[in-house]
Amino acid sequence: MKKITRRMKGFLIFLLILAAFIYVNNSSLLTDSSDEKDPELLAHRGLAQTFPMEGIENDTCTAEIIYNPQHPYLENTIPSMEAAFKAGADIVELDVQLTKDGKFAVFHDWTLECRTDGKGVTREHTMDELKQLDIGYGYTADDGKTYPFRGKGIGLMPTLAEVLTYFPDKSFLIHVKSNDPEEGLQLAKLLNTLPDNILSQLAVYGGDEPIASLKKESPSIRAMSKASMKSCLIPYMAAGWTGYVPEACHNTQLHIPEKIAPWLWGFPGNFVHRMEDSGTRVVLVAGDGGWSEGFDQKKDAERLPQNYHGAIWTNRIDLLAPVIKP
Repeated sequence: MKKITRRMKGFLIFLLILAAFIYVNNSSLLTDSSDEKDPELLAHRGLAQTFPMEGIENDTCTAEIIYNPQHPYLENTIPSMEAAFKAGADIVELDVQLTKDGKFAVFHDWTLECRTDGKGVTREHTMDELKQLDIGYGYTADDGKTYPFRGKGIGLMPTLAEVLTYFPDKSFLIHVKSNDPEEGLQLAKLLNTLPDNILSQLAVYGGDEPIASLKKESPSIRAMSKASMKSCLIPYMAAGWTGYVPEACHNTQLHIPEKIAPWLWGFPGNFVHRMEDSGTRVVLVAGDGGWSEGFDQKKDAERLPQNYHGAIWTNRIDLLAPVIKP
C-alpha cells in the first residue's frame, strides 16, 4: 500500500512538473519583449471596395453588393496598391490569373462578367484584350440604380510584372487563383528571373498543386497552400508544447483564423517567435477565415490579442492602420 502511495505521489509530482514546464515554455514569461516590433499590416487586394460577408457564396458577384464607396479605388490595381502602402500597409495581397498568352494578369475573378464589361473566362483572353476592359463596370451599391465606377477602370488591369516593376521595394503576397500545376511552374519561371532583393519580399499562396510545383522549381520562395498548412500545424499541435517546430513549418506562411489561434501552443508571442525564427510569416485573419474576413474597423482591432506582433489581414487598411500605427 505504501509503495502504491509513493508511486502515486511520484506520478503526481511528475504531472505537476510537466504542467509547469508546458505553461512556462508556452507563456511569455521567458520571452524578451524589449525589442518587440509592431504588427505588420497586410492589405487584401490593396485598398478595395468592400461588401458584407454574410450569405456570400462562391458564385456571388461581390461587385454588385458593395457598400457605399468611401474612396475611389478599385481592387488589384496599381493606384489601389499605392494608396494602401501610403495608408500604412506593409504587405499587399494581389490575385493573379494566367492569360492565354502566358502572362499573369492581376485580377480576382475566374470570369469577367461580374466586374467588367467583358465576357468569358479570364484566362482564355490575352493580356492585350484584358487591358481594353473597364474593370469598374459592374460595381454598384444600390442594386443597379447607379454604377459609380463605370468608365473609370479602363486599362487599369495590370500584369504582375508591371506591379513588381512599379513597386521594386515593396512586399507582396501573390494569390494563385487556380489549382493548375502548370501555373505554379510558369510563376516560378517568372519569379526566378527577379533579383534576390525583390524575390525576398514576395510570398505566394494558392491551390495545393500549383504551390507544390512552384516550390519544386523555386524552393527559396515563401509559399503556402492548404496542404502545406496542415503538414505544419497538425504535428505542431501535437508536439509544439515542447517548443518543437516541424520542418514543414519552415520558410512558409501561415494564415491563422482568430478562432483557431488560441489552440496553438504558445500563441500569440511564443508561437509567432518560433515561426519567425523558422523563416515563416504568421498572418492573423478574422473569424474562421472562410471568406477573407479581416480586421477592418477600430472595434475589430480590440479583439487582437495582447503582445501579438505577426501580420494582420485587413480589407480596410485606411481604417485599421491609424489604430495599429497611430
